[in-house]
Amino acid sequence: MRVISLQGAHVVESDSLDAPLPPQGFLWISCTRKELEAMLGRIQEALQRLIGIQLVDLHVSDLLNRQLPSHYDYTSQYDLLVFRRLVATNRDGKGNPERRDEPMSLRQVDTTPVGFAVFDQLLLTVHPDDCTVRDAFAARLLAGHATEVRATGARTPASPADLMLRLVNLMVDGYLELRRELTRQLDVWQTELLRPRPHVNDWSALLGARLALHHLDEICEDQRAAVQDWVDALETWPAPQNPPAQRERDLLMVRSRDVLEHIERVVHHVRRLEQSAETAVQMHFSIQSNRANDIMRVLTTLTAVFLPLNLIAGIFGMNFEFIPLVHKQDGFWWAMGSMGAIAIALMAWFWRKKYLARPSR
Repeated sequence: MRVISLQGAHVVESDSLDAPLPPQGFLWISCTRKELEAMLGRIQEALQRLIGIQLVDLHVSDLLNRQLPSHYDYTSQYDLLVFRRLVATNRDGKGNPERRDEPMSLRQVDTTPVGFAVFDQLLLTVHPDDCTVRDAFAARLLAGHATEVRATGARTPASPADLMLRLVNLMVDGYLELRRELTRQLDVWQTELLRPRPHVNDWSALLGARLALHHLDEICEDQRAAVQDWVDALETWPAPQNPPAQRERDLLMVRSRDVLEHIERVVHHVRRLEQSAETAVQMHFSIQSNRANDIMRVLTTLTAVFLPLNLIAGIFGMNFEFIPLVHKQDGFWWAMGSMGAIAIALMAWFWRKKYLARPSR
């Protein structure tokens, strides 16, 4: 559990829940899902002591649920946002074992929910065990190289809602990075599928890729719906009473729309990848069908060439006593010459009609 106090450019981390609220800032309490379950009573007491409000039981269940999709809810005292982030368990060997029949990028399409309870002067975040997003942002706030940022206060979150949006934006950036890996992998598959003589046998991996993209599309749709509900709720907040408060509200709206735009970019790109994968498969089978048609065209042409030759051979093989050329000494060569001339003439005619032409690559 981490407790960080933010007051303007002043950022201080505490090691307990006894930290007081800053007079002009807010408090950020972050914990893992296991810590929330084990310390729920202490956290509820701390919320009651600091802001006089406790979490609703249903919202506690939402924060503890590992399978909950992204969604937004609210009460008259606080807002609740659940946002699913990417899980990189296969990179460090934790979690479920890797599937060897899937590319690395597709093994990373796994998500886990992160919960945000946004109060007026406090932000409670509930993370999975590997709190990479929380630790990265907390390190950015507390790092010594951020002296310039703290001096100006330009990048220090001004409110719990602002901090929540920045964390969500970091999660969405993970999806933007993942799409590059997915694009590279699908480009490799498309190149393999569109080769003149492809040897594609791993259709299960390609099917897994399409299912993974469809799963990612559903995840992003839930994320977009949750953030859109947050934006709609933000527009219903009471009107600010002074210019600084109005500017803070405008910044929240801008940052919310920016997060929404990033999610929409991911959705658009995922759908384009799905279409590309489907198009590559269709083109692959079209190429195979055209290749089979070319083979059948050549075989049909050769059959048409030998058809009159078989007719001539059949005529001279009939059991009649009097057949022209049968009893002549040079009859065999006349028949062979005629058959050769017919075959050459047909081959030349079929070649001119491009029935025997080499297909273009």
